Amino acid sequence: MSVNERVLSYPIPVEAALEPPAEWAELRGACPVAHVTLPSGDRARLLTRYEDVKQVLADPRFTRLLNAPDAARLSDTEDGGLFGSEMAAIIPDSGEEHQRWRRLVGRWFTAKRMSALRPAMARIAEDLIDEMVERGAPGDLKASLGFPLPVYVICDMLGVPAADRERFSYWSDTLLNLTRYGKEEVEAAQAEFFQYMSDHLAARRAAPGEDLLSELIAAGGPEEGGLSDIQILVTGMALLVAGHETTANMIGKMVSMLLADRSRWERLLADPALVRTAVEESLRMDANSGFGLPRYLKEETEVAGTSLPRGTTVICSMAAANRDEGAFEAADRMDLSRSPNPHLAFGAGAHSCLGQALARTELQVVLEVLLRRLPGLELAVPVEELRRVEGLAVGGLQTVPVRW
Repeated sequence: MSVNERVLSYPIPVEAALEPPAEWAELRGACPVAHVTLPSGDRARLLTRYEDVKQVLADPRFTRLLNAPDAARLSDTEDGGLFGSEMAAIIPDSGEEHQRWRRLVGRWFTAKRMSALRPAMARIAEDLIDEMVERGAPGDLKASLGFPLPVYVICDMLGVPAADRERFSYWSDTLLNLTRYGKEEVEAAQAEFFQYMSDHLAARRAAPGEDLLSELIAAGGPEEGGLSDIQILVTGMALLVAGHETTANMIGKMVSMLLADRSRWERLLADPALVRTAVEESLRMDANSGFGLPRYLKEETEVAGTSLPRGTTVICSMAAANRDEGAFEAADRMDLSRSPNPHLAFGAGAHSCLGQALARTELQVVLEVLLRRLPGLELAVPVEELRRVEGLAVGGLQTVPVRW
């Protein structure tokens, strides 16, 4: 049966931790608007071509709210997971309110502010590497460096204690659930997380600090041009999840990609100036980035010559789009000096990732420090033995065993 006629299970199963499913290339070539079944059993359409994904992400008719009665549920718990939950509806989706939210929160994520954070990030990376080296090889780069660094940074920005990071990790996993957790466990974890953030905001109101949440409280409510209490609370939860989970996973995947072919690591050792473009190429080449971005269609429209009725849920696979030969020359080859590199790892349009300057800075700093401190770094297992994280909306590796 051709890919045109098949209904694929989504996410598409794949064995290799760092390689894309073979179906991506087939779909881009023959079936750019494919039929898929989600973990919930609901149907959706999958986009895999660069131009189509970019078009949909920038089109306001495709909304990110998946709590409409006819929207596809993503997860196999009834709430539909993070994207379809009531919480997702609290942060404004479009128009002036969304712009205001991005403006207020985005002040904390400017390239200038990230640049100022670089020395502190580098110190954290140095300390974490010291601890990993002290424990001895082999070590797990994800647990030792990839996970704690972004957690320390986002906790500091939000003014919450990094000592609670294990709890954040569990709570965010439940929020990103597709098939790993049951409904009761998800609801209990979300209630705990909600209570934790409520208590934290109450403490910040009583004693403001120099952090993002204190600043959002100080901006006043909607009548003063600020956010409502519930919007601040959900923003805090969303940033804590988004601010560590994706980057923690990406650090492990990036280092694994660079070590999978030793000549890549050697090239960076010889020319550390390539770190910036190497980070961008790692983001583009990430074949295990997770679910992609779901969008709900409020009115009938056309994508790639296919008419999609109102009520369609579309999944944009940025990872598949980033390997589109029509957009990138030698798209399946990792070119550490590729420039320009207009990949879609952070989305596109009005909803492109707010924290992309933070993620880029963390990835660059980690790579710079690793190259300097552990030039002999290598994978401690064959690349075929690396295992994907399963059952969550975000892609990653279970562990990244390394020696040095």
